[in-house]
Amino acid sequence: MNTKLTLNLDKGVIDQAKSYAKENSVSLSKLIESYLDSLTTRSEKKSKISPLVKSLTGVIPSANYDDKKDYKDYLSEKYL
Repeated sequence: MNTKLTLNLDKGVIDQAKSYAKENSVSLSKLIESYLDSLTTRSEKKSKISPLVKSLTGVIPSANYDDKKDYKDYLSEKYL
């Protein structure tokens, strides 16, 4: 069911949005509908984390991890 909605927006924003919609072959209404839908469904998807993703938490090293030093240490142990 479609419902009419009136918005008050800056003219410049509207012009840019119309231009974007035209370049992407989509109506301005559909563009706004898709955006609002993505806003509302994103929060629902965020809260659901799959068991696989949970099991991978912490696998990627932190920003303080020095991979060159670790590799150097590995080579030192291997060849000494």
